[in-house]
Amino acid sequence: MKILVLGSGVIGTCVAYYLARDGHEVQVLDRQEGPALETSFANAGEVSPGYSAPWAGPGVPVKAIKWMLMAHSPLVIWPLLDPAMWRWGAAMLANCTERAYALNKSRMVPIAEYSRDCMKALRADTGIAYDERMQGTLQLFRTQKQLDGIGGDVAVLKQYGVPYEVLDRARFVKVEPALALTQQKFVGALRLPGDETGDCFKFTNRLAEMARSLGASFRWHTQIQALEQQGGRISGVRTDAGLMQADRYVLALGSYSPLLLRPLGLRIPVYPVKGYSITVPITDAKGAPESTIMDETHKVAVTRLGDRIRVGGTAELAGYSLKLREARRATLEHVVTDLFPKGGDVSQATFWCGLRPMTPDGTPIVGPTPLPNLLLATGHGTLGWTMAAGTGRVIADLVAARKPEIEVSALGMARYGRG
Repeated sequence: MKILVLGSGVIGTCVAYYLARDGHEVQVLDRQEGPALETSFANAGEVSPGYSAPWAGPGVPVKAIKWMLMAHSPLVIWPLLDPAMWRWGAAMLANCTERAYALNKSRMVPIAEYSRDCMKALRADTGIAYDERMQGTLQLFRTQKQLDGIGGDVAVLKQYGVPYEVLDRARFVKVEPALALTQQKFVGALRLPGDETGDCFKFTNRLAEMARSLGASFRWHTQIQALEQQGGRISGVRTDAGLMQADRYVLALGSYSPLLLRPLGLRIPVYPVKGYSITVPITDAKGAPESTIMDETHKVAVTRLGDRIRVGGTAELAGYSLKLREARRATLEHVVTDLFPKGGDVSQATFWCGLRPMTPDGTPIVGPTPLPNLLLATGHGTLGWTMAAGTGRVIADLVAARKPEIEVSALGMARYGRG
């Protein structure tokens, strides 16, 4: 079967790999000059099933106001005259209930856990290397109130059988020795030993090479202009290089996916939420993190990637703007120097931003559409790297009419009751 995959980020590339492994004729289209050059390029580096939870939850509206008043705010909203942004915001607020949070979490955790298992199998099968580490993540709390408030999260971890440890200062310093210098700033930590870290850009590029060895092709510098529809099916993809046709189509364009669906009368509530990162060269290995640390106050992750420290976080609602704002860099530099003052040289850091494709319920959109030869793989938000391999496997199963190994019916766009 000939299949066109639109998008070569980590999601699209995983889809292409698993489809090619099944023997399909796969072609990937992307406007960039290579894989993972947009949102997948410099993310925080976490493969974190344990943190697979929707942003929308009880108490979040009040917390959001407090966050926006902080000197180093983890949330920034630019008041745009964009109806899509306000619709998305209203839908997210509607999901800030205990019932909605529990439902959405129950949809997110299975694909996140499954995806990590797929990653393990992929490493065993291919030997793929990407500065990966399997040393868990550590969520640090600066106040006793934060630490006392983890009861709900711990209950969910227990419910899904996710291993965890609640650590005092002495114990979290054993896990992350470089925190000995700054331990007094924190009252405790929550550790998720099953989480992993790795360089998403390196992974995606190496997996693209493996997909090519299986027969997949990648067409770069190709502007995707529209999806053509005829007789209730997709009849082709209009590009600046002409009309391209296949038997099946997979839309994996992240935040840009809704723009191609809208002319077809299909609407999905995916909106770009900009995230930032800096990548800092390590100057003292003993003063750098061993794995990933999440600063709960600032919502910033600090991750060891080989000889670099990746610092990622913040959520900025600014439409499709890719403007790099120095205030966000200041926040990231503040967090990494506050935690690991001897670890790296922030003056030599590279600064980056990307657009996370967020849904208001936090759950990705993976599965069929009303058009029988079009599948979606988008809306993963901050968890694209975590959920990528599992998403690729699920899409390959659906194309082959195999029953996926996890329940995926609630991941489709049909849950929004439109389109």
